[in-house]
Amino acid sequence: MASSYDILAILLGTAVTIAGLPYLFRLVGRLLGSNIKSRAQQRRELLLHRADKEEQEQEQEQKKGKSAVKPTSSHSSDDDWEKVTEEKTADSAPPRDSVFSGIIAFFHPFCNAGGGGERVLFAAILATQRQYPKALCLVYTGDHDASKDQILANVRNRFNIHLNPARVCFLYLSTRDFVLANKYPHFTLLGQSLGSLVLGWDAFSLLVPDIFIDTMGYSFVLALSKWLFPSVPTGAYVHYPTISTDMLKSLESPSTSGHGLNAGSGVGLRGRAKQIYWHLFAYLYSLTGANIDVVMTNSTWTQNHISSLWTPSRTKQRRQKHAISVVYPPCAVEELVAKIPVDVESERTRTTNLVFIAQFRPEKMHGTIIDAFATFLKQSSHLWENDERQPPNLVLIGSVRDDHDEKRVYKLRLQAQEIKERVQFVVNAKWPQILEYLRSSSVGVNGMWNEHFGIGVVEYQAAGLISVVNDSGGPKEDIVVEIEGGKTGFHATTVEEFAAAFAKVMELDADEAFAMRLRARKSSWRFSEQVFSEAWTRHLQVLVGLAGRLGGGG
Repeated sequence: MASSYDILAILLGTAVTIAGLPYLFRLVGRLLGSNIKSRAQQRRELLLHRADKEEQEQEQEQKKGKSAVKPTSSHSSDDDWEKVTEEKTADSAPPRDSVFSGIIAFFHPFCNAGGGGERVLFAAILATQRQYPKALCLVYTGDHDASKDQILANVRNRFNIHLNPARVCFLYLSTRDFVLANKYPHFTLLGQSLGSLVLGWDAFSLLVPDIFIDTMGYSFVLALSKWLFPSVPTGAYVHYPTISTDMLKSLESPSTSGHGLNAGSGVGLRGRAKQIYWHLFAYLYSLTGANIDVVMTNSTWTQNHISSLWTPSRTKQRRQKHAISVVYPPCAVEELVAKIPVDVESERTRTTNLVFIAQFRPEKMHGTIIDAFATFLKQSSHLWENDERQPPNLVLIGSVRDDHDEKRVYKLRLQAQEIKERVQFVVNAKWPQILEYLRSSSVGVNGMWNEHFGIGVVEYQAAGLISVVNDSGGPKEDIVVEIEGGKTGFHATTVEEFAAAFAKVMELDADEAFAMRLRARKSSWRFSEQVFSEAWTRHLQVLVGLAGRLGGGG
């Protein structure tokens, strides 16, 4: 029979073992990371050598080109980069840092998608190249159907972003299917997050960078990076939280009064189980935030939600010194200002039309806007009965991705049947066509609840439109705000509120409307590519400083 001393010894031994588990866990991670790093070292040296060689070849070609007559019909990527380096000498550009020559990796498995997230990615790489011209920018991607030249060509054509090709590298992941939503019909959030760990392991097995930045929202991969490579600084640009407090609250709201696709789904036994699952996932998600050295969010709304979830873990576990901050995404403000005038002459050519630019997805609330417009037409016919202006049209511009979207457009057409002569659908419009609608319309509409930022709303402002947006998210908190004591647009939530806001715009006299357009355009400059570049560079300098202090991943 065991004595009291034996029992005490067993209890103490158990306590020591339990207390030592975290240290053992960290030790296992470091051992695995060291092994991964040593196996990927040869590829690292090869990529750096290849970048130096390609850049030398570019410089030689540029020297030859200066003494030869260059064709005017087309430009190579090398010629384009030469232009960028010349532009970089402007007084407004931050001084270059030619000392740092390590590898800065961007985790973006869908880098060739051509959306707003990809604009942020490549604008960030451009800003990185301008500040650290000797660094190698590496992108982990799963786009096996596109070569490096094809991806960079798409970046130039879609975003007018010209990168130095010698200092950009793409490593192709073979496990991207693990983060696709359709792979997880149940427990989708958890499935995609755990699947991202497989994708992250795939990435690190290819190469361990000096700085690791996630630009798609895979915070679990950042936690994996810190576990394997504690000395590699990590950064995140968060477009929207994987789960938010609003999502958790929406489960308990009645479906008739709540917002979002899951509103009211937390009732009953199954709903209660979903609430428990979401709260547990939110706890796991909050823990991942402790592993990120520098966190940037695209809006105040995103910042508030990320801070509420991540700050407790960041404070208790890692005592992060760098606060979560807002870095607005780069918008095509300069291009819109250059191509669309806002002056006395342009006011004479503007119609009273309302334009709503958004993908035909359910969360964009097209149905609400159609009902609001119908209500507005019924209640405000007096505005143009004795006016030279024509009654306004509602122009719905958006892309259609698949059969589901096509069916959605068909249903929206049926919904607008009574006012069909005043509603126009423009599907998969090209950019020049969109520019023309922005030039000729008066009002820009955004109906989505809790849009995390709202690049389209910034485009409305840059084009001189008066915005009517949902009273939530980025459009409310960051974009459609007062400038110089005056409004730049209106907020609404319900059908009646949107209809009333449309009427308010139409009731403005010419001088008031013109002044509001000018304020809106001035407001849009806060979201220009130049502002993004400067903010990104400041945060990147922090990561580079940490890489020097901690030793990096090389």
